[in-house]
Amino acid sequence: MLELLSSHACHGGEQRFYRHESQTIGLPMRFSVYLPPQALKPDAKVPALFYLAGLTSTEETFAIKAGAQRFAARHGVALVAPDTSPRGAGVPGESAAWDFGVGAGFYVDATQEPWARHYRMYSYVRDELRETVLNELPVDDSRLGIFGHSMGGHGALMLALRNPEFYRSVSAFAPIAAPTRCPWGEKAFGGYLGDDREAWKEYDSSELVVRASRKFAEGILVDQGLADQFLAEQLYPDVFEAACRAAGQPLTLRRHAGYDHGYYFISTFIEDHIAHHAKVLLG
Repeated sequence: MLELLSSHACHGGEQRFYRHESQTIGLPMRFSVYLPPQALKPDAKVPALFYLAGLTSTEETFAIKAGAQRFAARHGVALVAPDTSPRGAGVPGESAAWDFGVGAGFYVDATQEPWARHYRMYSYVRDELRETVLNELPVDDSRLGIFGHSMGGHGALMLALRNPEFYRSVSAFAPIAAPTRCPWGEKAFGGYLGDDREAWKEYDSSELVVRASRKFAEGILVDQGLADQFLAEQLYPDVFEAACRAAGQPLTLRRHAGYDHGYYFISTFIEDHIAHHAKVLLG
């Protein structure tokens, strides 16, 4: 059952914030939803984009900072953004680091104790959140896309590649594109998944795209700032680009001089991402 925490008029639609008891996580979870004006009409069903945020973010970050509602209203697309990890799991040390634990669930299902009980963000996003949105809100289950930023860009690419039957379109801003090769990914995967690096590959988009069961024929869109302070050490877009080329997966990887890793970058190109998804979902 959804608990509506707040609702705000926005570009003719409504920006809402919800809380619910998650069976997958075993704790209350929060998420945000923007319903465009088209969704507020009787018997309406609109496409929806799931946005996965990056490290330290919450369900509010994208709604407040990206400026996406204006373009979602123009195209008639709903926006759904979950939190980035469980809150209140009580795992010792879960708030000790900004890149692991609270705010850093990495969109995986943890297999290692003490994380395995609550840190199940992959199943939460793919199954419970998606099904909750489809059951409770005016969203069309046949027209879903997914996108995200940084850790969430990793999550969006990975979830789409593993589940093309659920997501028809995908894009990312500055994704952690080869997490098995970078310090952020090694820390998170080692902690949540253990030492078996073969198991890590199930969550690495640069590995998954080569053996994906279905291509995104309309292409994957990725934007990357060249002044991004994490580009060289953590993100590896070139690895993902090479993997897409080898797999025959259409990819548009745009590199932008002067742009860093933050929401000024995202807000600059968010219109293009909404349009990319709308072309697929409304075409």
